[in-house]
Amino acid sequence: MTDASSHSEFQPDSAHEQAARDIAEVPALEIISSAALHLMSAAAIKCGLSEDTETQKAADLIDLDEARKLITSLAGLVTAAAPEIGNHHARPLRDGLRSLQLAFREASAIPDAPGQGPGEKFTGPVS
Repeated sequence: MTDASSHSEFQPDSAHEQAARDIAEVPALEIISSAALHLMSAAAIKCGLSEDTETQKAADLIDLDEARKLITSLAGLVTAAAPEIGNHHARPLRDGLRSLQLAFREASAIPDAPGQGPGEKFTGPVS
């Protein structure tokens, strides 16, 4: 007789292998775009751009320190990926990044010096 617990030991490996096969089929452009979208969404919420929810107001979600990290990470990703994914795909990512940088600047009580805002070491000054 086979012990059920010994059979389950092999499932994580097969699940891991299946996940690896699944991700191997996804084009790099989709993975890059998905990562950028997650960073954009999180940064937008941290900048206070989300709509009110039932449990919390958008103002309660603002965290500019976290937003700075997310925007800078997004800027690095977009800057590094742009030559690989082409201008056609990079343009909307750059536009979204710029919008977040401007939203950060508006939300900040003490504005950063030109070129010192989040991600501006990758993108140059945003105004």
